[in-house]
Amino acid sequence: MALQKIVYFCHVWSLIELRRPLIRHKFEAWEFGPVLPYLYREFKNYDRAPIVGRARQIDPTDGKHRVVRYNFDSETESLLREITGFYCRLRVGDLVELSHAEGGPWHSVWNHRGNVNPGMKIDDAKIVEFYSKAARPFSIQ
Repeated sequence: MALQKIVYFCHVWSLIELRRPLIRHKFEAWEFGPVLPYLYREFKNYDRAPIVGRARQIDPTDGKHRVVRYNFDSETESLLREITGFYCRLRVGDLVELSHAEGGPWHSVWNHRGNVNPGMKIDDAKIVEFYSKAARPFSIQ
């Protein structure tokens, strides 16, 4: 799912450029790449069709589903526009290749020579260590 890959790279570059995580949850190493399980569950019904809905969460006060609202500071919003503008133009195969780079965070967790288990987390420090060596594929204004 391209959405997962784009969100992953938004998180990657937030860690590097803003020196803070975009997402408080850890990505997991699944067979087809880095995944946020709750994001997967929310959008899996779209399969390969365009996503036309918004992420929802359960309101703890009444138990009803509500659209998730985000308020980003201007620095984060600007970075997200640059990142999504670049990565949304790539083919899914290119996104897979980038997120599965040999020696990268996903690759190291998934190919660890042990049993593959659900919930294998990708450490943010490993993300920063690997991707901070990469050239930025987009320009930051």
